[in-house]
Amino acid sequence: MARDEVEAYAAGVLSGDRAALGRAITLIESRRPEHRRTAVALLQALTPHTGRAHRIGVTGAPGAGKSTTIDQLGVNLTARGHKLAVLAVDPSSNRSGGSILGDKTRMARLAVDERAYIRPSPAAGTLGGVTQTARETIALFEAAGYDVIIVETVGVGQSEVAVAEMVDFFLVLMLPGGGDDLQGIKKGLLELADMIAVNKADGDNEGRARQTANDYRAALHILTPASPNWRPPVVMISGLRNIGLDALWEQVLAHRAALEAAGEFAAKRRAQGVRWMHAMIEERMRAALRAEPRAAARLAELEREVREGRAMPVAAAEEIIALMGLSG
Repeated sequence: MARDEVEAYAAGVLSGDRAALGRAITLIESRRPEHRRTAVALLQALTPHTGRAHRIGVTGAPGAGKSTTIDQLGVNLTARGHKLAVLAVDPSSNRSGGSILGDKTRMARLAVDERAYIRPSPAAGTLGGVTQTARETIALFEAAGYDVIIVETVGVGQSEVAVAEMVDFFLVLMLPGGGDDLQGIKKGLLELADMIAVNKADGDNEGRARQTANDYRAALHILTPASPNWRPPVVMISGLRNIGLDALWEQVLAHRAALEAAGEFAAKRRAQGVRWMHAMIEERMRAALRAEPRAAARLAELEREVREGRAMPVAAAEEIIALMGLSG
């Protein structure tokens, strides 16, 4: 690894050069060992320039209007002078280079906004791999001067938990629909939310949206908030018609102010850093397992033996650990 190579990457990112940022993101997405070494050195060099952005996670069922809402909210924010980066995380599909165009088509105005940058998550095959590069991409965005970063989770289940653990504010978008919606929502998702926004609350939907919002307020009322300093609000918005988005942003700012005043914001960021470290260790251990020929070959055999009841999981695990040279 050449020091001047790392310095060149860092200078390009810090200057806000979009092409240089794109190359740096491609670098951190690479799994080649020499690229990983350069990426780690680059991230270390950029660390003093990270950590100042608003990190916002956005989730919602298909059809909830995530892209429309992010597009409009983003346009509002760039008009105010913010620099916005959007990262779409989807561990459930193999996203290719062609999906970049797809993401930009879904957010057409941001795609041509010089103060915005849209990036899909890489094809990674595992949630751990996706979220590893997502965290690193967030750091690059911050170093490049983007002060608002939106992470859109396209997948479901564990991806929502993973994204919630890397952002400051987690927004859950819902559709008008009354009590039926409540039957389908997971309690765990409600517990992750820093705000619930009932989208498409315009025209004939307004009455149903109001009832849905009341239903979610009642549901949140019986749950213990994740933070003692913030009770998640439920708001009505229309991403399509730009209704309620300014008020939504004010809640994002109020949330940060409340947590900063209590010292919780800094503690949350520190805890996220520790979780990132552990996630990196686990991912590297999995990579080392795949790269060790004897262990990788024996693992496939042991999986079959465990599945057929011929080997106990604990014994199989110990054998792999021994093959990796990690047994005590």
